Amino acid sequence: MFVKNIAVCGLGYVGLPVSIALARHFDVIGFDVDSQRVSRLRDLDDWTGEITPETLAKSTLQLTSRVEDLKGCNFFIVAVPTPIDERCAPDFTMLKDASRLIGSVLTRGSTVVFESTVYPGATEEICGPELEKSSGLRCGVDFKLGYSPERINPGDTDHPFEKIVKVVSGQDKETLELVASVYETVVEAGVFRASSIKVAEAAKVLENTQRDINIALMNEMSKICALVDINTSEVLKAAGTKWNFMNFTPGLVGGHCIGVDPYYLTSKAQQLGYHPEVILAGRRINDSMAEHVASKLIQVLAHRKRLASTTRVGVVGITFKENVPDIRNSKVVDLYNELGRYGINPHVCDPLADPVQTKREYGITLVEPSMLQDLDMLILAVPHKQSVELVYDKLNQMVAKDGVVCDLRSVLEPSRLRSDVFYWTL
Repeated sequence: MFVKNIAVCGLGYVGLPVSIALARHFDVIGFDVDSQRVSRLRDLDDWTGEITPETLAKSTLQLTSRVEDLKGCNFFIVAVPTPIDERCAPDFTMLKDASRLIGSVLTRGSTVVFESTVYPGATEEICGPELEKSSGLRCGVDFKLGYSPERINPGDTDHPFEKIVKVVSGQDKETLELVASVYETVVEAGVFRASSIKVAEAAKVLENTQRDINIALMNEMSKICALVDINTSEVLKAAGTKWNFMNFTPGLVGGHCIGVDPYYLTSKAQQLGYHPEVILAGRRINDSMAEHVASKLIQVLAHRKRLASTTRVGVVGITFKENVPDIRNSKVVDLYNELGRYGINPHVCDPLADPVQTKREYGITLVEPSMLQDLDMLILAVPHKQSVELVYDKLNQMVAKDGVVCDLRSVLEPSRLRSDVFYWTL
């Protein structure tokens, strides 16, 4: 087995950095079904903000949206999204489509490595058969499967693809070593050889499930702290002085990983007749936080005698996390809608979000920061670096006298706010 040409299918947060890194050492084709995405990348424009125009300009990566351009490749990496549906069940549509697409150009002796998050067993039970059907080849005989879960953290410049240990696995020992050799070429942090594809799949989904449960614990703790009238941040600082205390904070849990991946694990468990209790309890807590926060904010407004038909509320930030432009699966939207149930229609601004996409996806019209004036309540929902500075610099214009500042992530320093402002956080 040898690597002739590599094709990376899916050029989002995961696929693009992987493609760029591999293209420094191999002949790589970056494929995406979205021709506009490919066109923008050719124009050196990565909307995710993960890859700079300079890096794109220097790369030898070949970009295409034409399936036929993948012919001749014998090492495929699949990095497409694996979301959940409206019932919180795994949605394998894009993964199946990608498998069928690759199968149409698959040749004997090829290797197909999946990076998408799935439940244990999905690569061999779902992807393998789809590849077989569209290629007419036999999985494990004519072509081999590998799995290497993505670990890219959008917006985190301290932990790029090359500096995160890569878990790798393969259908057999020979495939494992081939997959490991490819990733070892570009991943400075090295690779970890998992004993099987299922082990690697389970490890990935566990990583984000663990984070989800720990954030749920912090969210529940914040509710208890409120009941006993103490500050959650102060409790966390005190607890954090112990060497083995894990640093998690309360907040809204959105995005494509932490709020989604646990459902892949619970779905597989339920298929096998086991009802996971802790994982689903954590999901219930985190999924209900937007409703909880909205209720608390209404109470704060009422207590401050600022709840009326003329109440003005501003929200800063609508992307799913700080310092990234992606609005998909943003829980700030849930908070916006919950406030709407109380008759409040907040003004929303976000320096990173695309106004056209936000309007199309959620029906929310983004405003300029200058529109946030004389507010009864300002909600810092997503602490982009520039958003935090905006709040500090323009607080006098943004928040009315005796108004409220809601800091969902506890990033602001209350001492830097006006003395008349009521500061609220989880």
